[in-house]
Amino acid sequence: MTVTESVLDTPAGTIVGRQVDRVRRYLGIPYAEAPTGARRFAAPVPRARFPQPYDASRHGATSQRVPLSATTTIPEPSVPGDDVLNLSVTAPAAQGCPVLVWIHGGGFLAGSQASPWYDGRAFARDGVVTVTVGYRLGVDGFAPLDDVPANLGLRDLLCALAWVQENVAAFGGDPDRVTVAGQSAGGAAVLALLSSPVAQGRLRRAVSLSGGLFDVDPPHEFLAGLGHRLGVPPTRAGFGRRTPEQLQRAVRDLRGDDSLVLGPVAGDDILPVPVAQGLTAHGHDVPLLLGATGDEFDGDGDGDSERGSRAAGTRITDTLFRSACPRTAAARREAPVGTWLYSFEWPSPALGGAVHCVDLPFFFDVLDAPGVPEALGPNPPAELATRMHADLVAFVRGESPGWGRATGRLGDPAREYGRPLAADTRGLYDPVTGGEPC
Repeated sequence: MTVTESVLDTPAGTIVGRQVDRVRRYLGIPYAEAPTGARRFAAPVPRARFPQPYDASRHGATSQRVPLSATTTIPEPSVPGDDVLNLSVTAPAAQGCPVLVWIHGGGFLAGSQASPWYDGRAFARDGVVTVTVGYRLGVDGFAPLDDVPANLGLRDLLCALAWVQENVAAFGGDPDRVTVAGQSAGGAAVLALLSSPVAQGRLRRAVSLSGGLFDVDPPHEFLAGLGHRLGVPPTRAGFGRRTPEQLQRAVRDLRGDDSLVLGPVAGDDILPVPVAQGLTAHGHDVPLLLGATGDEFDGDGDGDSERGSRAAGTRITDTLFRSACPRTAAARREAPVGTWLYSFEWPSPALGGAVHCVDLPFFFDVLDAPGVPEALGPNPPAELATRMHADLVAFVRGESPGWGRATGRLGDPAREYGRPLAADTRGLYDPVTGGEPC
């Protein structure tokens, strides 16, 4: 292994990263000014050009100060610092490459762009530039407060996409071939951006893994309770007297079993209407690949129980995740560029099912990453990672998936990963419940 310094002159300034063999990494590059002081609870301000060479040899600060729980499936390191609006670029030693912009999940409350599961080395090997983006979370990113622009986290992502358009060519990427992808809350953010009139033209292709139509009603009651818990009024000034860590801990403690308390809200310039409605009018020039895992949050390792809960059609998996797939396909039925569905069905022996997040090491082809044995067991199928990663790379390159398009109707084809069948596509999504059709 040969490690050398890699210096780039970019519109953002001189950036100094590292090259390991033929993979170049530039970590923690600020794309906006630090959201502190007067910039906290304000729209992101694009970062000024670096006056000196910027050292991009280590991951930047994360918005996550505390994880959602003591243990998480994905390794999600919290990195201290104020410059949380940063991104990292992993690139091959080539030019004119397609670009994958990755948005991490975490319920809009947590998550980390520094996770080793988001390492883009396999994409670089296959000629794709990967950009992983950090954005504001929780109250700082998604609380609708008076005198505060709504959807600050989405505004951060739009600012990052503008940075990519301006700078990615210097890293060997093609700004005209940008795919925006994400998982869980990140996948929901992709669908939100796809539905936004402001985001039109910022993305050429889109991928939503275990995302959903996760815009929320304005959580005024929750914010009032949060303010009471913290001893401050639920306002910009009141919450501004508490640190992001204090806010994140309080939100985590107060939300209890609620899976989504803060997230994108409709009614501003970013999301004038709910995401499901916006998808009928916008993004029809953007090919979309989306899907979910078979069990998401309902895996228990008991095959009979699993089949019973699937048949009932009342699972969290159906309600929050799988139902979004046919609903999105139906909203995009008139889109001439196509919508394609997949379903991840490989049951992790360590976690008792095809549960939330276990598909990520396969799509990124990083089965050797830290935390993978704990989540997937000692021998996850390498051939499945090869196949899933190749499908994603082909989509990012501009190819159409090798199975039929979805329209939101019963029996829509979907690529199935991880369960041997005579054919690898079948109708997996009921357009009413989101479960398997009868």
